[in-house]
Amino acid sequence: MHQDGKLAPRILIAALRGGSGKTILSIGLIAAWKKCNRSIAPFKKGPDYIDTGWLALAADRTCYNLDTFLIETPPILQSFLAHTRKDDIAVIEGNRGLYDGIDLAGSTSTAELAKLLQTPVLLCVDCTKITRTMAAVISGLIQFDPDVMIKGVVLNRVAGSRHERILRDNIEHYCGIPVLGAIPKLKTQIFPERHMGLVPTPEHDWAGESIDIAAQVASEHIDLDAIYELIQDLPPLKAIASSQQPAASSRQPHVRDKIEGAGMGSIKPKIGIIKDSAFQFYYPENIDALEAAGAETVFISPLAGKTLPELDALYIGGGFPETHAQELAENKSFRKELKAMAEDGLPIYAECGGLMYLGEELVLEGKSYPMVGVLPLTFDFYPRPQGHGYTVVTVENENPFYEVGSEIRGHEFHYSRVLKWSGDEKDLVFRMQRGVGITKDKDGICYKNVLATYTHIHSLGTPQWAHALVRNAFAYQKKKTTS
Repeated sequence: MHQDGKLAPRILIAALRGGSGKTILSIGLIAAWKKCNRSIAPFKKGPDYIDTGWLALAADRTCYNLDTFLIETPPILQSFLAHTRKDDIAVIEGNRGLYDGIDLAGSTSTAELAKLLQTPVLLCVDCTKITRTMAAVISGLIQFDPDVMIKGVVLNRVAGSRHERILRDNIEHYCGIPVLGAIPKLKTQIFPERHMGLVPTPEHDWAGESIDIAAQVASEHIDLDAIYELIQDLPPLKAIASSQQPAASSRQPHVRDKIEGAGMGSIKPKIGIIKDSAFQFYYPENIDALEAAGAETVFISPLAGKTLPELDALYIGGGFPETHAQELAENKSFRKELKAMAEDGLPIYAECGGLMYLGEELVLEGKSYPMVGVLPLTFDFYPRPQGHGYTVVTVENENPFYEVGSEIRGHEFHYSRVLKWSGDEKDLVFRMQRGVGITKDKDGICYKNVLATYTHIHSLGTPQWAHALVRNAFAYQKKKTTS
């Protein structure tokens, strides 16, 4: 934020629907501005991990998620302010269509985030097989909610100069906003895709080359200077004073302070985080929250190491363990050691891919790959998502992390499904109000100090999570030192 109270220039990239090209536009815009020696603060609307990784790579800077379903307004504003500097350009990539949300009011839409952050919107429109009608569509978007500042358009997948001219003339005449770029149909695929989006950056050996090509496309086909001029002298955010309260993940007392007061020592507990190309889906705020609560974090990998370091707790995020099933299965020493640590009571929190890794086996195309075996679950996989979207769960049974009766908001995105389960239903601690979960509208399987779930949480929306994991880590640390 500027010292005079004005915020850094900011722009939100939106579209009519998913698949219109807004991610590639966002990456290209960020990378092109970077090559002009501008400082970029990247953000992603929604719960996405993969696009976030690409935006971070393009900006050479951590990308933070702004999700108005998972996170309340004050911490959204605080996160945005905390992660932008006075010399930045903030680039926010929207998700889905501009006005798409989960209710009639569109309360979780990209448009509502644009209004909350009082940010100009740059529309990326797929122009395949359309000309004058696009002006009518854009006119409708502008009139649908006049409080949304739609300030410009970038045409995507333009067939040629004549096609571009017709589109440009009609949009500027009927809509009264400028066309700030026209990207032709590209002859080659810049970014590889899998499932419903881009392949994660850790699985993509030529990620840097893709970023460079996107920057070149943006430089050649987008008026970067005009966009930069468009986002100067923006209004200050409303409710800025309330947004300067501490974010949700830091409102509670420091866990170490509370435990030290009880005479439990002051050595930081060490929380391992399994992070590699198989397990890569982590919100940076979640890791920050663990450290803010008093933990030391250390990254480990079953793809790179045969053993685990000395730990007081473990966090296993989501990813695609199925793409590394053979390597994970072959690392028997890591699996055996992790299972022994779980049996000993090591606190473990696992999400989605982590849930699958802690199960008995993964079944891919009829072949079985043994996993850690802490949980009595076998998973198989399907070409379409078996769970996709926001989740709301109620905590029904005792567990090491959440109070019974509490409600948690998250999201799930998985192509796997439970093939076999030999556990007890009382071990499933979440009741699904919204979403699919593990089985029978239940999620969150608990065993000793392990809780594994398909539901991903964000620490700014679920601040109790980090404090609970660190509290359990302190308790396990004490147990080791006194046993």
